[in-house]
Amino acid sequence: MNTSFLKSLGLKKKNNGTSTGLKSTAASKQYIDSYSPVDGKLIGSVSVTSKKEYEKVIATSQKAFEKWRTIPAPQRGEIVRQYGEELRKNKDALGKLVSYEMGKSLQEGWGEVQEMIDICDFAVGLSRQLYGLTMHSERPAHRMYEQWHPLGIVGIISAFNFPVAVWSWNSMIAMVCGDVCVWKGSEKAPMCAVACQNLLHKVLKANKIPEGVSCIINGDYKVGEWMTTDKRIPLISATGSTRMGKIVAATVGARLGKSLLELGGNNAIIITPSADLEIVLGGAVFGAIGTCGQRCTSTRRLIVHESMYDKVKKALAKAYKQIKIGDPLNPKNHMGPLIDKDAVDAYKNTLSEIKKQGGKLIVNGGVLSGRGYGSGCYVKPAIAEIAHDAQIVHHETFAPILYLIKYSGDLKNAIAIQNEVPQGLSSAIMTNSMKEAEHFLSAYGSDCGIANVNIGTSGAEIGGAFGGEKDTGGGRESGSDSWKAYMRRQTNTINYSDTVPLAQGIKFDF
Repeated sequence: MNTSFLKSLGLKKKNNGTSTGLKSTAASKQYIDSYSPVDGKLIGSVSVTSKKEYEKVIATSQKAFEKWRTIPAPQRGEIVRQYGEELRKNKDALGKLVSYEMGKSLQEGWGEVQEMIDICDFAVGLSRQLYGLTMHSERPAHRMYEQWHPLGIVGIISAFNFPVAVWSWNSMIAMVCGDVCVWKGSEKAPMCAVACQNLLHKVLKANKIPEGVSCIINGDYKVGEWMTTDKRIPLISATGSTRMGKIVAATVGARLGKSLLELGGNNAIIITPSADLEIVLGGAVFGAIGTCGQRCTSTRRLIVHESMYDKVKKALAKAYKQIKIGDPLNPKNHMGPLIDKDAVDAYKNTLSEIKKQGGKLIVNGGVLSGRGYGSGCYVKPAIAEIAHDAQIVHHETFAPILYLIKYSGDLKNAIAIQNEVPQGLSSAIMTNSMKEAEHFLSAYGSDCGIANVNIGTSGAEIGGAFGGEKDTGGGRESGSDSWKAYMRRQTNTINYSDTVPLAQGIKFDF
């Protein structure tokens, strides 16, 4: 494996996982080793943040915030624009690192970096659009308006499956809002965090911007606990499992902090009698096997009308025979490995549970071995026929396992099946009926944060707010007006009269 791209990103065999710039030393003397799921080889090591280093990071961030918030938002946007240009220059190398360290296909690795570039462009425009409202006062000679101020330090906890994009969704928006960011990347993909910090530090240094505007820390859940219990961090944005999110929400809520949660998904595509089979296959296959089924928006369930069921089943089985599995840096392959052997164990356990709960595998899964699969993390995608109310169907497994579920009757039955799971992230319907599409998108249709028509559940454009309901956490990141989560709203009233009238007609004389 040619790993020359590591050097171009400023990565070494041992890297500083605690960075306010590149000056800190690894005080903990402990390192997290990053092994590639592609070939099982050691990519490099990243130092674990000590408590002393953590305190230095927070102090540095607080000091940086004092200056950063005074810089006009369009000028902050210019810094983000320059970072976008740095990403463009390094798209190939960073995309390869994402693919090699996480295991997603190279096309998806490049796509993830492009998503970072896109959010930089979005944030630059946003830096001139942080609008507040004006409103008419009931009192004469008074003006009322609202404005938005930065919160301070934004703590970002990201997951392995999107090791760079989700950080950028948060940090680029937070930065133009005037916040500073402390990022705990996934311990399963720590080199990606260091690479992103290296590139951003170049931009900050060139513009004489305080290094504490963006910092990284690294470690296990204990480092995350330092962040969630820290009153100096008013907002924690966390991406991960529902179990983790509930802990974060309770901890941050106990100190009356804010949390922005992007948690589990159990996403379904409803296939109606009028659906175009070609569109169904394109959306369902990529949704189920893209990133080896490790996206929070991955398609887990196909809810198919009985009139289409056999046709869809046959077409899917045929399509799955064409899927190429192997080194994700080889563009000919559609699917790479799972992130690690723990994920492989979860995949195998789910296949076992499917059989125990009355399911039938129509496309058998299994772990791949032999030449090219030496890491032990490569698996075959599986499709199972199973009842919609089977317990395993309501559980999210981060793996390429697709449940095929039959429905009869009208669309209301399919929507009820879709909505019965605890998660509520992404959803889709395949139909050529405008009536069915509008019903699905209505208030009594999909209960998910994302609802699509004639495209799959997987992926999202940065212009729209990303997030879901129920066990998905309710957070919204990226586009639309998601920027408001990173700021505090202030209502202002100015009296330019010679008296002090009270609202609601109250009289107070003395």
